[in-house]
Amino acid sequence: MLRALFGMGPKVDLTQVLAQDATIVDVRTKSEYAEGHVKGSINIPLDSLTQNLHRIPKGKPVITCCRSGARSGMAVDVFKGQGFEAYNGGPWTSLNNLLKK
Repeated sequence: MLRALFGMGPKVDLTQVLAQDATIVDVRTKSEYAEGHVKGSINIPLDSLTQNLHRIPKGKPVITCCRSGARSGMAVDVFKGQGFEAYNGGPWTSLNNLLKK
């Protein structure tokens, strides 16, 4: 129930998605992003996501992240609604740790 609430759906191996040259989109505010973020990620705050979808390449997966996983779950819904293959990466710190493995 909680996984569905946060847009996480079935468990996905994000390392496999990352291997497909996924774009990482951090949907936190600019100030949150400035405090730390996944290297190479694109910062598009959730409240301006729909106006900035043109910045994200179609045809490759998108992994969203934020502070806790709630906003990134909402962002997944936006991306999927626009035809993107999108996954909730949850907290940016967890995604960052996954990339360091």
